[in-house]
Amino acid sequence: MQKQIPLFEPAELIANNPCPEISAEEIADLPSASAEPLPATSADASAPESKYSKFVVYVDESGDHGLQSLDAAYPVFVLAFCVFYKRHYTKKVVADIEDLKFKYFGHDLVVLHEHEIRKAKGDFKRFRNHKLKGQFLSDLTDIIESSNFVLISCIIDKAQLKSRQVNPSNPYHIALGFCLETLYEFLVEKGQEELTTHVIVERRGNKEDNELELEFRRMCDGANKLGQRLPFDIIFGDKKVNSTGLQLADLVARPVGLSLVQRGQYNRAFDVLRSKFYCSGGRANVGKGFENWGLKIYPAVESEKPR
Repeated sequence: MQKQIPLFEPAELIANNPCPEISAEEIADLPSASAEPLPATSADASAPESKYSKFVVYVDESGDHGLQSLDAAYPVFVLAFCVFYKRHYTKKVVADIEDLKFKYFGHDLVVLHEHEIRKAKGDFKRFRNHKLKGQFLSDLTDIIESSNFVLISCIIDKAQLKSRQVNPSNPYHIALGFCLETLYEFLVEKGQEELTTHVIVERRGNKEDNELELEFRRMCDGANKLGQRLPFDIIFGDKKVNSTGLQLADLVARPVGLSLVQRGQYNRAFDVLRSKFYCSGGRANVGKGFENWGLKIYPAVESEKPR
């Protein structure tokens, strides 16, 4: 039977599966146990204790965080944290993406970027051939479906923020605070809160990066709702480093924003994304109970009760 080509636009290529455990020792670390664990290796048994956690976080944004003018078609700012268990990321996710690039481009220097794929620009001009584009999207969808990560995200409704606050805070900083605090809660559940977790962010410019790093470190030093130090370290990566994690985060952020912008309309991408969000109730509640847990809308929608 011929495989059905997915109808997703590139921004909507999101996995439709929970985040299965990778090894027996991580049985409680991710929301589902539907995947076969990777076999243990002698290196795992002999590895020295590390000061770093078992998780790595890749961050991307969608929309403009400025408040001077609003895009009527997309008046939101989204920050998305994709949290990967390192062994799954290195053994499975990176290898699959590299294979995809070699298959379609003959090399692995191509950077997957949602906007360029959707518009068939740059390295993706070849996807003006709809059949080839359909094959590529099908393969990319399969990879994302099997790439297990926990999603923590915040949508800032900029129109509501401006209408409710006289001097509103920087939307990026608001979203960053929520995501860092929620990331810490997740790591506490996994017993990793005493170890350093790296948060990887794509470079935007010296001014923006310096402002972000200052705010990031201020929050980690205790300026957060938890009132304690957060064990995170920020790393800036240029797009040219070709980070698999940053590319996957890029594919995630926009569909999250569309879930609010197009509220009431069926959002196929967001529907399959639900099982990725950090949620209340543990693995048994995957795909439910993520509002105000793994996904926060700020300011809160009137009908929603604050967490």
